[in-house]
Amino acid sequence: MLKEEKVYIPKDKNLRVEIIWLHHNVLVAEYEGKWETTELVTRNYWWQEVTKDIRWYVEGYNMCQRIKNRTEIPVRKLKLSKVPEKPWTYLIVDFITKLPLVAKKNAILVVCDRLFKITHFVAIIEELARLFRNNVWKLHKLPKSIVSDRGP
Repeated sequence: MLKEEKVYIPKDKNLRVEIIWLHHNVLVAEYEGKWETTELVTRNYWWQEVTKDIRWYVEGYNMCQRIKNRTEIPVRKLKLSKVPEKPWTYLIVDFITKLPLVAKKNAILVVCDRLFKITHFVAIIEELARLFRNNVWKLHKLPKSIVSDRGP
């Protein structure tokens, strides 16, 4: 069946993908983009949303994703974290919540020393974790370090 002197392709996904494949994959050596594939397919074929189907195919085609130009600005080099000089001066703190209630406690406070990777797990009430999150982390974001003040 013809439509405006072009072959009308019925709603058959496999057939449409094969037509796009035949017009696209031979161009990989001289690839210029999905517009070139659209131009080649629409010279002889027509179906509803032909350009949408071609865009879907090209965006999912592995070779196209590997050879296309990247327009993002390169990310700057990563900085190494400062290595702590003394143990228990730079800590990593997190909570494990939504645990079953055992001995009136349903959460775990996890405190890890960054220098020696020694970790303490403290059973707590989940409400304590929520209070800390809502009154400290919410207002000040995650701290760069948590300093332990042990006192005399």
